[in-house]
Formats: sequence, C-alpha cells, structure tokens
Amino acid sequence: MAATESEKLNSAERLPREGGGEPAYYVSTPIYYVNDAPHLGHAYTTVAGDVLTRWHRQRGEKVWYLTGTDEHGQKIMRTAEANNVTPQEWCDKLVEEAWKPLWEHLNIANDDFIRTTEKRHTDRVQEFVQDLYDKGEIYKGGYEGPYCVGCEEYKLPGDLIEAEDGTRLCPIHKKPVEILKEENYFFKLSEYGPKLLEFYQSNPGFIQPESARNEVLNFVKQGLQDLSISRSTFDWGVPVPWDEKHVIYVWIDALLNYATAVGYNENPEKFEGTFPADVHLIGKDILRFHAIIWPAMLMANDLPLPGRVACNGWLMVGGEKMSKSNLTGIKPQDLTSHFGVDAYRWYFLRAIAFGQDGSFSWEDFTARYTSELANDYGNLASRVAAMVGKYFDGALPAATADSDAEKAVQVGLAKAVAEADRKIGDELDFQGGILAVFDFVKQVNGYITEQEPWKVAKDRSEAGQARLATILYTAAESLRAVAVLLNPVMPDTSQKLWDSLGAEAPLGALADQKVQEAGEWGRLPAGTTVTKGAVLFPRLEEPKKD
Repeated sequence: MAATESEKLNSAERLPREGGGEPAYYVSTPIYYVNDAPHLGHAYTTVAGDVLTRWHRQRGEKVWYLTGTDEHGQKIMRTAEANNVTPQEWCDKLVEEAWKPLWEHLNIANDDFIRTTEKRHTDRVQEFVQDLYDKGEIYKGGYEGPYCVGCEEYKLPGDLIEAEDGTRLCPIHKKPVEILKEENYFFKLSEYGPKLLEFYQSNPGFIQPESARNEVLNFVKQGLQDLSISRSTFDWGVPVPWDEKHVIYVWIDALLNYATAVGYNENPEKFEGTFPADVHLIGKDILRFHAIIWPAMLMANDLPLPGRVACNGWLMVGGEKMSKSNLTGIKPQDLTSHFGVDAYRWYFLRAIAFGQDGSFSWEDFTARYTSELANDYGNLASRVAAMVGKYFDGALPAATADSDAEKAVQVGLAKAVAEADRKIGDELDFQGGILAVFDFVKQVNGYITEQEPWKVAKDRSEAGQARLATILYTAAESLRAVAVLLNPVMPDTSQKLWDSLGAEAPLGALADQKVQEAGEWGRLPAGTTVTKGAVLFPRLEEPKKD
C-alpha cells in the first residue's frame, strides 16, 4: 500500500539516537543575522518553533529548542564600520539589547541561544573543517563571480534580475551584486549530487512543503558546483585552521551551529542523545543552504542527517518580502503593545498556512482578534464562569445523565484533540491545528446557545437543576481541554483560564497536562471552585494605522 502524505511527513520524525535512552525532540530556528534588530519575519519562525516544541513537551517528550545569532561575515563587518564600532561590539549590543529581549517578551522557551562568536562554537567549526580537509574533501582554487553581501552568497548569473539601467541585482535584496575574484578553498559539493538525490528519494518528508522539495530536486539534478568555503578579502570570521589568511565562509560557520550547540566534539553523551535535529525551521530564501549544503557537509564527515527541513513562506507587505533592507520591517512590539503577546503568537500561525507566503494587515489582525479571540473564545470563558458563579456559587456542579447534545460535544472534543495533535505535532500544520481547536470552541458556543442554561435555571425542580448542572459542567470541562490544547500557542491566556477553572489544585500544573490526553472526558472534578477572572481578550482601542 502506498504511504499517505501524513505517513511520508511523519517518516522523518523521531530519529534513532546512539547510546540508547529517549532521544530529545530537537528543533532549531535559523540563527539570525545581527545586522539589525529583529522584525516580524524573524519572530514568525521563532514563535512557530516555540509552539512546536511546547506541544511536544506537553506530549511528555524530552525536547531541545535552539535559536541564536549569526555574527560573522562581510555584512556584519560593514554594518559595524558604518556605526563606528567593532564587529564584536556591534553583535554584543544587538544580541543583548534587541534579540534576547524580544524572545523573552514573546515568551519563547528556547533551551539554548547560541552565538557564532562563542568559543564553544568557533573551536568546533575549525575542527569540523579541518576533518574535511584531512579527508581530502577540501582543495584550494580560484573563483570569480557575482556575490551578494546581503545573502553572503555567490549567485549564479541566471539567478540575478536586471534593473532598468541594466545593473544586475540580487533577486532577494534588489541590490547590485559585487563581482568578486578570490583564491579560496573549495568543498567538493559537486560529488554529492547523486547521494543527495538518493537521500531525497528515500526520505520524501525531508523537505517541506512540496514546492520547496521540487525546487531542490530540480536544482540538484542540474548538477552541483563545488562550494567556496573560505574568504580572503576580509578577516571577520573563523580562521581557516591550516591557513589563517582565510576565514571560513560564513554559511559553513553558521550551519555548524546545529551541531556545536548540542556538544559536537565536546559532549558526546549530549550530542548522541540530541543530534541530528528532528526539524530545522527556516525561511525559503535559505532553503538551498539547509537542504543541499548542510546534508552534504554531514555526509562528508559521516554524521547523521536531520529529520526534515521545514520551510516557511515570507511575510509580505505591499507585495514585498518583509525585511529591513526593503524598509518593510515591522517591529513585533508594535503589535504586541496593541493586541497583546498571546494574540500575536496566535495570529500569524492562525492566519497564514505554514509554508506559504502570507500578507499582514492591521485590519485583518483586528477582525480576527475581535471575532475569534474576543467573541468566540474569550466570551465563552467569561459566560461559563459567570453562570457557574451565579447559579452554583462558584462550585462546579456534577453532571448527571448525558443527553445526545453532551455526547456530541464529547465526540467533537475527541476529534479536535486528535486533529490538533496530528496537525501541529506531526505535520507542522499550525493553522490546521489551531482551526481544529477553534471549531470545537464554536461547537461549545453553539451547544450553550441551543441549551439556553439561563432559561433552564428558572426551572427550580430537581430535574431542572440537574439539567443545568450538566450543561455547565459540559461547558467547563470543554474549556479545561481548550486550555490544555491552546497552552503551546497562548500560554499566558491558557494559564488564566486554567486558574479561572480552579484546575491546578485537582489536576496539577497546566504545562504538565498531555495534549494527546486532553480529550479524556471528566477530568475536571465536580466541586472545583470556578472564578471569573480578568477578561481574556480585552476590547481593542482604535487600531493604529499602517
């Protein structure tokens, strides 16, 4: 029987590790270039990684989530010079004043933050490259070609676009390329084309989405060129260990962070229990580095390959990729100050299918916030807490016999849990998983509207009060499950709901609740004290203008 698309995606998930024991579910973001402060595009990928790793933690798995900064190369050197500081001073300032504070602000629960200027990284990079050189995988040669400093990459002539005046431009940065001629060291990348194609064939889930996989396959089938892995016209980088007139090409340096951060050549036990990554989250503009160069480097040094390279699309503003160089970068704090951090985390994964390009607008964010977060979800939580307080003095009543209406809610929850767990935890379909949970929220709202507990409350008979108890227990128990399912996406809001339901005393910490068990009905015990806390999603002020 042919494998389903889901089976293909999942085939790369939990990789066997050497040394036994439970492997860590290892997820990485790109390490971000610190030529400027982070914008929405950087935060989009990092929040996605945070949601994915929180989800796996709530499956009860060991997890390792890595992010960091890429601090070498010509672009950093030039930026520092323009600001009259050394490259190291520039990097230190940006990391400590912009990058780390933003991840803390966005509630990113990364396990490590690696900087490529750290000794734990640079020493290991030199060792890795030295090993390749000793194996005959690297040789000295010359090269001349168009180079984009923004991408830190030699471009093929066919990749360039032409300005009206005939100037050849980088297709990503829309800036002129420089023609560089250098004597460099080269990695024998051309020899790895057949091995890569065989690997892609055997691991169809390695590159996502399908459009990215097709791009890589077509590129490799055309034949690969050997890769220049050193630069000799500037010195801001990791020195080539056998020839310190050269520094190691910034992308070779950068890609190795995924190994050096988890103990390569330093902590064998940690390395064997973590490496390789289960998921590399990247932007599509760095796809070839991660799907071609990185696995070829690992093959050359006899190291295992990652489970998958998951490529997110671009955030677009006015039809252009959001970036500082295009002057379309928007600070995440501009949005969190208006909508809140949890709404920010939710919006981009809810509004944009991961792997596809998406556009941002204040109007769309405002509309979704009001309709889905405030009206559907927040209002449901407020109504249920208020009615338990009004009709049962805040003590969650016990449900009696379930009718078909309650059974339908229970079935709906089981479906939502299974779908959200598969889509978010396995397929990286964040939008689909979030929609599954919010479809259930709508179902519970519909249930309350149909059952009309405010009318049932007027029936003071034993049967009437029993029916009211069942309705409100069903709604509260549904919210218990929603809090668990949305905790990886909106941790602060979910904690507020968990506290409102009084769930911590009987059930334990929210972070310890397993997402795959959230649909087990009846976990919230009767008698639990339910309180109406602050509004989960306050009414917005007048939206700001673009």
